[in-house]
Amino acid sequence: MSDAVLFDARDDGIAVITLNRPEIRNCLAAEVRAGLAAAWDRFERDPALRIAILTGAGDQAFCAGGDLKEMVETGMRVPPRDMFALPYDTIELSKPTIAAVNGIAYAGGWMIAQACDLCVASTTARFAITEVKVGRSAPWAAPLIHMIPQRVMMEILLTGKPITARRAYDIGLVNRVAEPAELLTTAIELAREVLAGAPLSVRAARETVMLSTEMGRSAALRSARHAAEYCYYSEDAQEGPRAFAEKRSPRWQGR
Repeated sequence: MSDAVLFDARDDGIAVITLNRPEIRNCLAAEVRAGLAAAWDRFERDPALRIAILTGAGDQAFCAGGDLKEMVETGMRVPPRDMFALPYDTIELSKPTIAAVNGIAYAGGWMIAQACDLCVASTTARFAITEVKVGRSAPWAAPLIHMIPQRVMMEILLTGKPITARRAYDIGLVNRVAEPAELLTTAIELAREVLAGAPLSVRAARETVMLSTEMGRSAALRSARHAAEYCYYSEDAQEGPRAFAEKRSPRWQGR
């Protein structure tokens, strides 16, 4: 993995992935795209890692979006389907992710933050879908309708104007807001709250949320019941109630 994306595999099961090109505001240049794809693959394949935090180096930008210079040099029209390693779109991850947005998250920066399961933002963070400002488009924003109200989404896409971290929190895009110095700590605290749950239960919960965004009520219920069976038949499903009855912390095995 190149130094364009840093990977910290912590002993507590948390992977911290850092876009590491602050001099270009961590934009999605080719080396950053390749590094991010490798990082997601490493995270998915390592059974010791159960949750990932994605952030950006420096205090100015989480990610400023696509590399406009590259688009000019290559005459890029429609971006290749596999150009970005994007959870729930071009890659599949079975484990949860948190975006820790430390500065601007514009265009592609919003895209990769949106693709994470949870989002923590610095008070100095700004979010914008700026494609209308540069004559591009944002088809990747379509799932945003499941996160924020339609008229709010319409204004964000039509104007390209940034919103603050507090506004992002108010509309439901962001889970928690922290002071800049506390951003990573807050993201790690949230990750640990997720890690406290049984691994198979967390996986089933994540699948239930996504099934609910894809299907109608009855179909989602049927699919969620099916997705939950592996969890119900696991050893952890017996350990949880047993630990509760014995007034001790559960010892999860993930099986």
